Amino acid sequence: MSMIITILEQGLIYGILALGVYITYKILDFPDLTVDGSFPLGASITAAMITRGMNPYITLLAAFAVGVLAGVCTGLIHVKCKVRDLLSGIIMMTALWSINLYIAGTANVPLFSQETIFKNDLVSGLFAGALAPYATLVIVLVIVVICKILLDAYLRTKSGFLLRAVGDNDILVTSLAKDQGNVKILGLALANGLVCLAGSVFCQEQRVFEISMGTGAIVIGLASVIIGTSLFKNLSFFKATTMVLIGSIIYKACVAIAIRQFEPQSMKLITAVLFLVILILSMDRKKKVKTNA
Repeated sequence: MSMIITILEQGLIYGILALGVYITYKILDFPDLTVDGSFPLGASITAAMITRGMNPYITLLAAFAVGVLAGVCTGLIHVKCKVRDLLSGIIMMTALWSINLYIAGTANVPLFSQETIFKNDLVSGLFAGALAPYATLVIVLVIVVICKILLDAYLRTKSGFLLRAVGDNDILVTSLAKDQGNVKILGLALANGLVCLAGSVFCQEQRVFEISMGTGAIVIGLASVIIGTSLFKNLSFFKATTMVLIGSIIYKACVAIAIRQFEPQSMKLITAVLFLVILILSMDRKKKVKTNA
């Protein structure tokens, strides 16, 4: 039971990250490697604020805001400086490594003695006794549901439809007298805001900031998106955001099961192999669909 709860907690936290990757990968068709830098950016902001006595709930909003700024910078490098999308993400990811160190002050910041969104007087009062083991899961679930509802609502707005159009048909956006560059910047800002928010929640759940915690974040996000959208694409009653969140939980479950069979240092290798298998399977399914058509 403890393992299932941990998988759900981790899967939902990374599900917020996956929602951000969904915007760039599926909607914008933009390979944004900024994710590997913006995930620990949220954690570094959170660690710096909490250790200075700030309210842990405020750090969530601060992390989202800083993530938006990181996404805007990536967008400006791509749109205004005419740098290729992949290189724009790499440049920003590299810059964020040093920025994260400047913000946190060191490569490792423990938060074990600090109040977080998961450990404070309010939570202790609400989740006492038998409910205590489920406190973290419930809090994470509430945050994820809020993010999903707000993202779904945004995608139904005029701005959201323009965002989808940029990835599908950028000429259509231009014909509507809209600047596709600005729409891309907006999409990258929103995506990295979600990723940064995930980093903030993850930092408080783990009770530590580690500079390398974002390594491989883009792989986890992509795997979650591909698993969710591939497995449930025929279920029309599932929204894409729901598919992504379930995909994140499935991915973390696969990793957890694999790690139990191998040593902890094999985690990155297992992650890479799982991601490769997922990509191959999704490519095979696409080929079969085209052949049947």
